[in-house]
Amino acid sequence: MNTLKRSTHPRPFLSSGRFATALLTTAIMSASTQAIAQDDNPIKVGILHSLSGTMAISETVLKDTVEMLIEQQNEAGGLLGRQLEAVVVDPASNWPLFAERARELLDQEEVDVIFGNWTSVSRKSVLPVVEELNGLLFYPVQYEGEESSENVFYTGAAPNQQAIPAVEYLINEVGIERFALVGTDYVYPRTTNRILEAFLKDEHGIADEDIMVNYTPFGHSDWQNIVAEIRRFGEEGKPTAVISTVNGDANVPFYTELSNQGIDAADIPVIAFSVGEQELTGIDTGPLVGHLAAWNYFMSVDNDDNYDFIDAWIEYTGDNMAVTNDPMEAHYIGFNMWAEAVRKAGTTDVDTVKDAIIGVTVPNLSGGYAAMMPNHHITKPVLIGEIQDNGQFDIVWQTPSTVAGDAWSDYLPGSRDLIADWRKPMECGNFNVVNGSCGGSTAAEEAEAALAE
Repeated sequence: MNTLKRSTHPRPFLSSGRFATALLTTAIMSASTQAIAQDDNPIKVGILHSLSGTMAISETVLKDTVEMLIEQQNEAGGLLGRQLEAVVVDPASNWPLFAERARELLDQEEVDVIFGNWTSVSRKSVLPVVEELNGLLFYPVQYEGEESSENVFYTGAAPNQQAIPAVEYLINEVGIERFALVGTDYVYPRTTNRILEAFLKDEHGIADEDIMVNYTPFGHSDWQNIVAEIRRFGEEGKPTAVISTVNGDANVPFYTELSNQGIDAADIPVIAFSVGEQELTGIDTGPLVGHLAAWNYFMSVDNDDNYDFIDAWIEYTGDNMAVTNDPMEAHYIGFNMWAEAVRKAGTTDVDTVKDAIIGVTVPNLSGGYAAMMPNHHITKPVLIGEIQDNGQFDIVWQTPSTVAGDAWSDYLPGSRDLIADWRKPMECGNFNVVNGSCGGSTAAEEAEAALAE
């Protein structure tokens, strides 16, 4: 039987200096081993998009987009010598559940970044969580502004990059004098329409009686009475247009009812802020030809980078009829900005990446470049497109250059004196230039108010 015998060799004596050196050597070797192990770990990318419920029609493709971008990045060697791993959760179009899933991604999965959300109420729900746990959220959809968080990067349009230019187009190019503001009943349409009402009245002298406002719940399907009211509103003698902030699958019955009641673009044009190529895949677009959408990207953009993106998307989905849209481009921009900031920082550490990303510039898909501004918004072109019978958009107008996103509206009394700048020493998302003070984070209060609406 083999037995273990204690060594009879004398144990070497270590002086205090040699003992300290030995400890230091051991610590260095342990740290090196840990660093190597850490480098072998994947960079975790959280994806927080609804894959079920009323918003799945819009958000599922955004989940797929981020997964495609991760796959492409891994094929190119990953980041910092590490592979990327997608961590997908489904908040199921349930706004409080978005906060729970975000906490799960940051606290349990320990993701390095999150790409996600569509509606503003879901973003408001998530905001206190990413601030509390110091996460990074890239938000890819147009929104109402009135916000700037050090933990959120807004790659969709602010009102001055979509809503305001769209209304100016209707007034200056189409000659519209009456406006029906029709939206889903939550924070984005309500705040956007407050901005637009102030803009129409203060900047263009539009009277109260020439502005109609209507809100419907998520998933609303019975549009007959509302569309009839829009038709009557448009028959009162002045050129009329609909400004639509209707979100999700409610757009399908809305446009169907417009067609049923014979409302075409020649009579009352609709300009939508939340309808793109993806939403039109479920609609017979023949009767909708000539209606409009305002975005910062359309699939029909004539640009080699765009064609490459479309080809990659079709190959990834295996669907020759697959379409691309504006929020997909926003994720493309945001993902590439984050990757560039990680390379620049040499780490995925949140605070270091937050500092590194300001000023990062990457190509957009419209033939130009997007830059991350100090207010955590980006520069974007503004495009107006007309619906075609093939479900695509013919671009009829665009800004001559990119527009920098404004976090705070010039048309709301409580906002016009505020700016956001996350660079040192200001590091504030709501700095009042009149009294020289920072209002600090109001994320928890805003989340409570948004969820209560």
